Amino acid sequence: MAMTWEEVVAAATALPEVEEGTWWRTPGLKVAGKGFARLRVEAEGGLALLCEPAEKQALLASGDPAFYTTAHYDGHPYILIDLTTVDPVQLGELLDSAWWLRAPARLRRERTRA
Repeated sequence: MAMTWEEVVAAATALPEVEEGTWWRTPGLKVAGKGFARLRVEAEGGLALLCEPAEKQALLASGDPAFYTTAHYDGHPYILIDLTTVDPVQLGELLDSAWWLRAPARLRRERTRA
């Protein structure tokens, strides 16, 4: 069930105005020019994905090995995700949530109407 970066990009770019680019010198995803996910090349690897702090805590508390953090991300609204173990459906939901957090109000309104 491992996901690739290409599959993450395909899922994310199905959302309005999402583009693949670079963020912090690594592959990243942006909505309307604002980053919300990046593929980490650090030793711990994984996908850094924007999320609500409460959701981050719940994911970490779940015990699911797909979700983790590092000291660098403590106190920040990003969850680290192991693409080799994450459930693709759950990742899709998390990408959608991250999009809602970062997308400008105009895009959120347009999507709500659609």
